[in-house]
Amino acid sequence: MLLAISSFIVLFLLLGSGGLLLFYRGAMYQRISTVVAPEEENSVVLQTDLQPGFSIRGVIEQMERVVPKTQAEMSVVRQRLTRAGYRNAPALNLFYGSKVCLPLVLCLVTMVTGLARENAIVVYAILLGLGFLAPDFWLGRRITLRQKRIRLGLPDMLDLLVICIEAGLSIDQATARTAEELQLGQPAISDELGIVVLEQRAGRARSDAWRQFAERTAVDSVRNLVSVLVQSEQLGTSVAKTLRIHSDTLRVQRRQAVEEQAAKTTIKLVFPLVLFIFPSLFLVTLGPAMIIMSESFQQYLTQ
Repeated sequence: MLLAISSFIVLFLLLGSGGLLLFYRGAMYQRISTVVAPEEENSVVLQTDLQPGFSIRGVIEQMERVVPKTQAEMSVVRQRLTRAGYRNAPALNLFYGSKVCLPLVLCLVTMVTGLARENAIVVYAILLGLGFLAPDFWLGRRITLRQKRIRLGLPDMLDLLVICIEAGLSIDQATARTAEELQLGQPAISDELGIVVLEQRAGRARSDAWRQFAERTAVDSVRNLVSVLVQSEQLGTSVAKTLRIHSDTLRVQRRQAVEEQAAKTTIKLVFPLVLFIFPSLFLVTLGPAMIIMSESFQQYLTQ
């Protein structure tokens, strides 16, 4: 009990001091400026008046300053956020802020509920580690789901591209049209194609824009598609025919992957059969016989 109370007091003091440093920094800076440079008081007041109000998102964004990080690590995390579909500027701050706020929230919940009555130090250490690593696992899950959506929607995208190109549109116009048509059915691919269109309108070369598309998604099928498009552009072959062949190849690969998963089910069913189904069958089939045999032996012994 004494350890829990002391841990609560220490955690409360840390949160209070952190909140004072983070949220009252503008007021402290204004007071210091009035003493050091009184003529800049008006400009400081204007800067502090423009600060946003209190919000949970603002708290998380401010907490990210506590996490030590390097430029290389931030670039890797920003790339992962881009692959997950989060390209706005506050996404990085929210990610690092959640790595600070989530462990504190878990510790507070555990302290209030009294779940760490025994071995409190071990429980709090585990909660801090889990809370710090949970955003990484969540981000990895989001990347996997988005890559799966892109992989499944790629043949539909290729079919629309082929239809638009055979209708007389150029590859750039076909890309823009496909991005518009896939907004409801395949929003992930539509988003990525929209970025490709914007990059081409900004002056980037077509091959570079498609390579960036493959780099952002990190999907093998997209990399193969980009390689096919770049080679078709360099060699001057028919883009529509190339895309149609590639679309058929992707569908064949998807069918083969499904057949492979179906073939693996026979081996995967062995463990539930042995652990759950066979014991139930033995109990149902042999149970009555064992009961009858035990009753017969009891009658024989009583005689």
